[in-house]
Order: sequence, then C-alpha cells, then structure tokens
Amino acid sequence: MEHLTIRIEYDALRYDELPDDVRLLVDKAKEATDNSYSPYSHFRVGAALRLEDGTIVKGANQENAAFPVTMCAERSAIFNAQSNRPDLAITQIAIAARNSDGFVKDPVTPCGVCRQALLEMEQRYNRRISIYLYGEKAVYAVKGAEALLPLSFADGSMR
Repeated sequence: MEHLTIRIEYDALRYDELPDDVRLLVDKAKEATDNSYSPYSHFRVGAALRLEDGTIVKGANQENAAFPVTMCAERSAIFNAQSNRPDLAITQIAIAARNSDGFVKDPVTPCGVCRQALLEMEQRYNRRISIYLYGEKAVYAVKGAEALLPLSFADGSMR
C-alpha cells in the first residue's frame, strides 16, 4: 500500500493588498449578495466573474422550499455568462457571503457542485480561472478549480 497526501496552495491576502481589478471584482461579488433570495437560510452569497473581454457578470444564490431546486451564486453567474457569452472564457471569479451579522469573517468556499462547474469551464476553454474567496479577515486567492477539487471527475475520466 502507498499512502499519498493532497495539499493545495493558496494565498491569504488582506483586501487592501488586492490589485485594483481584483478588488473591483470582490466588490461586485459583495454587491451581488443584495440579489440573493435566501428566505430559509438567510445566508446571502454573491459571485462576480470576469470574462476574457473584461465583462463582469454577477450571480446570487436563489433558494427554494424544495432545496434541490436551489441555485448557488457561482453557478448562477457561470450559467448567466454561458447563456449570453459562450464565446468568452471566464478568467476570474470572486465569491462573498454574509449572514445576519454581516459579511463572514473567514472566506467560504464553493460547494462541490460549483467546484465541478468551475472545473468544466476551465476544461471547456483550456484556461485556468483565478478564484478569490472573500472574508473580512482575509481574501483567499486560489489558482484554479483543480486546487479546490483534487482527484476530480473530469472529461478525461470518461475516455
């Protein structure tokens, strides 16, 4: 038997350390939390992604009493972009969340389904997506969806 370990690398930055373009994207993700429909969890999540031409697309979580019908903020933004601009790759995404106390202190990460959707977008366009996870204490910068989804089920898995 061989014992293996998976580790991911990411940067933890202060908001004021972010480049201007990333700070704008994070601000748009924070704004997108205002568009959340979350009457059950009261957990408002916003996502903002940047397309390769610079266009920013926002998404917010949308809940439903039948929870499988719920849509996460990340997929909301991804599907919006893919429906309207399928010719453009996603280059960056920022995610922010808040509860009744305000924005979360520690960054939240995408759920597994959203991680898979991000991975599929990287594969579709053969381009890594920079991921920024906002928290009041730090912003995590992750270099691609594969870092968030090791041992992933990908296109190559079906061949």
